[in-house]
Amino acid sequence: MSDLVFKSAVELAQMIRDRTISSVEVLNTHLDQIAKHNPKLNTICTLDEANARARAKQADEALAKGENWGALHGVPITIKDIFETAGLRTTAGYIPLKDYVPQQDATVVVKLRSAGAIIIGKTNMPELAGDYQSTNSLFPRVNNPWNVDYTAGGSSGGSAAAVAAGLSPLDLGNDFGGSIRQPAHFCGVYGLKPTDRRVSTAGQIPEVPGMPHCLRQMMTTGCLARSLKDIRLCFSLIAGADPRRPDVPPIPLDNPFEKALPNLKIAWIDQWQEVPVSRETRAAMQMVRQTLEQAGAKIDHWLPPDFDLSMMLNLYSRMAAYVNNYAQPKDRYNIRRSLTLLFRTATQGDPELRRLGNFSRYLPELLNPSLKGYFEALTERDRLIAQMDAALDAWDVWLTPVAATPAFTHRPAWSAIEIDGRSYPHGVANGAYTMPFNLSGHPAVVIPIGQTQNGLPIGMQIVGKRWREMELLAIAQQIDTIISGFQPPSGY
Repeated sequence: MSDLVFKSAVELAQMIRDRTISSVEVLNTHLDQIAKHNPKLNTICTLDEANARARAKQADEALAKGENWGALHGVPITIKDIFETAGLRTTAGYIPLKDYVPQQDATVVVKLRSAGAIIIGKTNMPELAGDYQSTNSLFPRVNNPWNVDYTAGGSSGGSAAAVAAGLSPLDLGNDFGGSIRQPAHFCGVYGLKPTDRRVSTAGQIPEVPGMPHCLRQMMTTGCLARSLKDIRLCFSLIAGADPRRPDVPPIPLDNPFEKALPNLKIAWIDQWQEVPVSRETRAAMQMVRQTLEQAGAKIDHWLPPDFDLSMMLNLYSRMAAYVNNYAQPKDRYNIRRSLTLLFRTATQGDPELRRLGNFSRYLPELLNPSLKGYFEALTERDRLIAQMDAALDAWDVWLTPVAATPAFTHRPAWSAIEIDGRSYPHGVANGAYTMPFNLSGHPAVVIPIGQTQNGLPIGMQIVGKRWREMELLAIAQQIDTIISGFQPPSGY
């Protein structure tokens, strides 16, 4: 293991600026790590080695002349294959896009390049971000660096696995129903889902190029890293208004007033009653509470009085059905893929749990959508956001699980998952703890909090107030310092 590949992006940037190491050396070390481990992990699906080498050389030459490109000058990073990259293949794991080379960068890619970052390559994902595993028909499946028999999660599975294994210090991901948070939890890294519409989604698939911009709600862009300081830096670079997305408001980043741990109001819950988590996940959540209380924190078990999980998951499903309806072509391939997902969601897992969030009940609405139905769903969402804002106003943060289970073994898309002897529908097991906050628009960050007996990571979700990401990250940093911190998987 090279210690250099597990340095944070912030540390690497400082070392390059101080010229204690060159950008070329940092890049070479990461390329060596990729060559050694990517063949078994399949995290990077498109490597841009030649251009990365040229850019690293330019970065060193610029510093020698006294030029500084920005906060990530000369630091190699990866980008999820869902973001368009000018001159570099972008497939979203979708066969019709196997040779698609965009002419323009996604807005967030522009911002990171402008800060001096060097793109090594694109990270693997499920087809059009449509699964909680990272499997598609173009590239080999992504394997979890903690155990290759297990999934790295999805849809940002390649991102999380690459960061965890030291192939990249930082990666961009997107999150529509947990796509950043669940892989971060499965791979033992940090991941941020910002407030809805805080970060531009311009140049981001799963809206296939040429289709209208449909995903105007719940879809967010965030980042994955091995430290919260990298998350904070990345978020500060990509957040903000964008002429390509007029609905992203020009709201400045918050400047939090830092409170001592004993003065924080921390809400905590170890599981939803309707969707119990695995025994080891619940034990880890309880250990977090105990450890924080020993450090002086005041923590209360809490659930909003009007928190209706079944209503939330079904409203999420209805919203998702509407906003996805025109994002992709309705060809035979996509119809067959969607029907497979709907069938497994409707038929697999405990019948009681299936009723919590069953996409199949919205098949008639998908086949015959109405403008009135869409506006009714939006109105219900507005009510929910107001309720959650009011409920969370009394707390600084809310600690919850990320998913019902740690990483699970590879399986067909959207197949049921066994948890402590009970069969859970795929979407409920993986999305029941994340979808509510896509629906409400609240920011959430995942931090690692421990491991299972067989050595798989367990993460925790920390939910904050809308438009208060910097406050959320500051509190998460206090908690993270006490709880755990990133641990690299063995053998990397």
